Amino acid sequence: MSQEIAEEASSGVAPAPRRAGWLRRLYYWVLGWADTPYGTPALAALAFAESSFFPIPPDVLQIALSVGRPRRSFYFAMVSAVASVLGGIAGWYIGRGLWWSVSDFFFNFVPGFSHENFDYVRKVYDDNAFWAILAAAFTPIPYKVFTIGAGVFNVSLQTLIVASVLGRSGRFFLVATAIFFFGARAKAVLERHFEWLTLLLFALVAAGFLAIRLLL
Repeated sequence: MSQEIAEEASSGVAPAPRRAGWLRRLYYWVLGWADTPYGTPALAALAFAESSFFPIPPDVLQIALSVGRPRRSFYFAMVSAVASVLGGIAGWYIGRGLWWSVSDFFFNFVPGFSHENFDYVRKVYDDNAFWAILAAAFTPIPYKVFTIGAGVFNVSLQTLIVASVLGRSGRFFLVATAIFFFGARAKAVLERHFEWLTLLLFALVAAGFLAIRLLL
């Protein structure tokens, strides 16, 4: 989420300006589903699609739905996590069986995909595929590049699923916990600083595992 868009939306869902760029208009379109009876199915579809090609993260709709119904915050988190992991599995199959047929589409039209990013994914998978996917699933790193890359670079589906379940659940339940306990007050903080919060928390988790490893 860009800070400019987040600041505009922090006071409520507003219609997209007529001259807004396509990404901004898409952002407002996603937020608009929170005011319809189809908010939950839209959240599931968004979380699924974002794991392989859609540019808007599901957090924005999850936050909007959760602020409106705080007691269902953890339900919305579960919907996001399950659908996102299933989307990650679909991304793995795209990379495994279809990549050479559809790669031009992804490189030309899907934000986050580039030859440089794909080369980086290959390198980090050579080092530790599990931690790379876990980091991408939890932080603002483009998760979709890693799900499809896992299929292309022969990372096992089991590794993808386990790392994705941990990372995606941690990310979406972090949002749910903040909204459940702090309600609308947490909305502005999440929208402005969510990327930094996820990076900080992941760094703390990684440091904890490293400390345990050194002590044992």
